[in-house]
Amino acid sequence: MCGIAGIIHRDGAADVGAELTAMLQSMKHRGPDSTGYAVYGPADDMVVVRFVLAEPAKSSGFGMAERLERNRNEIESRLAKIGAEVDTITSDTGYAFRASIRYSGELKPLADYLEDVPGCEVLSLGNSLEIIKDLGDANTVSGMYGLNSFRGTHGLGHVRMATESEVDLASAHPYWAYPFADVAVVHNGQLTNYHQWRRRLEQAGQRFQSECDSEIIAVYLAEQMSSGMSLETAMKASLDDFDGVFTYVCVTGNELGVAKDEMAAKPLVLFESDELVAVATEEVAIRSLVKREVETRDPYEREVLVWQV
Repeated sequence: MCGIAGIIHRDGAADVGAELTAMLQSMKHRGPDSTGYAVYGPADDMVVVRFVLAEPAKSSGFGMAERLERNRNEIESRLAKIGAEVDTITSDTGYAFRASIRYSGELKPLADYLEDVPGCEVLSLGNSLEIIKDLGDANTVSGMYGLNSFRGTHGLGHVRMATESEVDLASAHPYWAYPFADVAVVHNGQLTNYHQWRRRLEQAGQRFQSECDSEIIAVYLAEQMSSGMSLETAMKASLDDFDGVFTYVCVTGNELGVAKDEMAAKPLVLFESDELVAVATEEVAIRSLVKREVETRDPYEREVLVWQV
């Protein structure tokens, strides 16, 4: 019952935060419990780290403010120890943080080192990717994090109705493809060979933050691309390797891709023009973005489509 959306502007930066918010809010009926974004701003020599130090429900109470401040200071100390130069660390909520750093080392040791701090979960690492997710509908989360002012080229989003797990940040989508930079995924459906692929990827040295099969897709695609595959080729391979009924959207630093399984049972609507591509679970999300009469279509079974900035 969840809803997914993705957009990519092929002619430069736009208000992707506000656009994704409008699309996701139009699908609030599909999932009011949590909302998540993976958005891409201009890439530069800075690495952006998005991390949380506590679940929202556990971020207040006796002594919690002091504990969060202590752990935030420990994060800053660890960044310095691993060779990162901290530019800024800011927080919109007191429990979710954004750090901008200069860092030329590998991302896996950095993420692992930071997550040794009690309560720390790294949501994303990259030169342009930022994952923001929290409890509530799209308007609520966008207002908390100032997403209406975020400008970028592309991104994706997810609204979630909790059916099989808790209403918390750990279960909220999208998921970063740890430890690969600038790759994230949202999906609608279920992978029936989830445990098989999780074991394979863990044996290859990957680790997972959740029990969600969306995270399996993200890490699978990033690992394939790290061995030299293009995003399109990796997505086509996934249709042979994954069993189940699913539609997913993947984003990299300069691409947006969509894929449907061979049954094509999970809905996805596509709008494409010379300047903009938008995809969503429901057409109402496309209509909230494109304020004119447009033609849309549903990708067919086993279709893989990829667009670049």
